[in-house]
Amino acid sequence: MSNGLHFESLQQCLILSGCLDRETLLPLWEQRESLLKGVTCVDVAQLERVDSSGLALLVHLRDFAGRHGVELQISGITDRLRTLVELYNLKGIIPLDSDS
Repeated sequence: MSNGLHFESLQQCLILSGCLDRETLLPLWEQRESLLKGVTCVDVAQLERVDSSGLALLVHLRDFAGRHGVELQISGITDRLRTLVELYNLKGIIPLDSDS
């Protein structure tokens, strides 16, 4: 049903592609600690779909990084994800101003 989630680290950026939803997020959740080491940015531009569970994971990743002294940036926010962030009133947690 879902296209799956793919992720790779490139320098200080974690690049996500595919679908980030309740069906696909478990591998990312399980590896979040090791994947976020040295990462300052999560690029979501290649995500085809994000549901509320995926958005919750992005919020958690920012919180997790923040507790370790890193202000994790979310880049490449699509119009659909932007709408979801606005719908859940999360602009204070996932800033939209610096995205392109």
